[in-house]
Amino acid sequence: MNLSRRTLLGAALVPFAAHAQGAGPVVGVSGPLTGQYAQYGADWQRGFGLALDEAAGNGPAIGLDFEDSQSDPRQAVAIAQKFVADPRIVIELGDFSSAASMAASPIYQRGKLVQFGFTNSHPDFTKTGDYMWSDAPNQLEEMPMLADFAVGKLGLKRPAVLFINGDWGRTSKDLFIAAAKKLGADVVGSEGYLPDEKDFRSTLVRLRDANPDGLILISYYPDGALAAQQIRTLGLKQPVVAASSCYSPKFLELGGDAVEGIYTTTNFFAADPRPVVQDFVSKYKAKYGTEPGSYAARAYDAMNVAIALIRENGADRQKIHDGLAKITVPSVIFGTLQFDPATRRVRFPVTIELQVRNGAFALWDGKAAG
Repeated sequence: MNLSRRTLLGAALVPFAAHAQGAGPVVGVSGPLTGQYAQYGADWQRGFGLALDEAAGNGPAIGLDFEDSQSDPRQAVAIAQKFVADPRIVIELGDFSSAASMAASPIYQRGKLVQFGFTNSHPDFTKTGDYMWSDAPNQLEEMPMLADFAVGKLGLKRPAVLFINGDWGRTSKDLFIAAAKKLGADVVGSEGYLPDEKDFRSTLVRLRDANPDGLILISYYPDGALAAQQIRTLGLKQPVVAASSCYSPKFLELGGDAVEGIYTTTNFFAADPRPVVQDFVSKYKAKYGTEPGSYAARAYDAMNVAIALIRENGADRQKIHDGLAKITVPSVIFGTLQFDPATRRVRFPVTIELQVRNGAFALWDGKAAG
């Protein structure tokens, strides 16, 4: 592991070994603290920290062990083995990508330790065992909503798709194309790129030559921002619709002027006027001096689920597993979090449609693209 940290409620962040003795129940986290997805891990840390601060002094002290996987499946497996063997770990959160999480899922299932994949939208994630749970919108739901936005609302009839060629990206691409075709669109091209690829120009030229009326970007924020820059460098003027994984302040920062006008979706938006959202945004900005993105909100919700389960069920892995089917938790994203015991997924997923305007994410104005 590249970095291992543990903290207790109300305590400063300290090295793991400082709490090797006498710690209370511990929430294990497997996620990226270094590498190309490190910003997601940084957002997670802030969301976790705010939830833990709010819970301090109210119930049992809860430890946090955040292990750096770089969202690499091999490292996620090693972390799972460590967590399962540590009886103080009573629930695990993560990993970031579905591929990393699903590589580790068999270990959590055998160890009877809940793996709560709060960013895992792959439809098969919760099918690998009854210890896999998620409040992330399912790709089976999210990609049709993205297609409805792009085709049904923005009016794209001949889109082309650029996607990250991993399990999540391929699955998302296939689900998007199927949904777009049902809405009457003719998807004129589909091209993948490797996760560590930096030059998309030859791929984009092939999509350009298909003469699409819009581009669908199924990417994470670092590669999505780079792709957006190269899209504009090649002179492609078509509207771009990005998957919700691109909704991050870093997408704006890295993409600069190239991401201006891009459409996307999210299940959390800091300008959402709901009181629960504005209360979270206010507390987050007061603590960290910056506005939260959706991954900070997801981490905040996930940690509050873990805290509520521990308070209701104690440091008992089996009771925590059983409690997920019955628990109701206030949520920044959903208002109230509840789970369907059959699918082990969140009930009532939501989506918010956005566009980048004047260098910031803004609510979509309801107008068709073009």
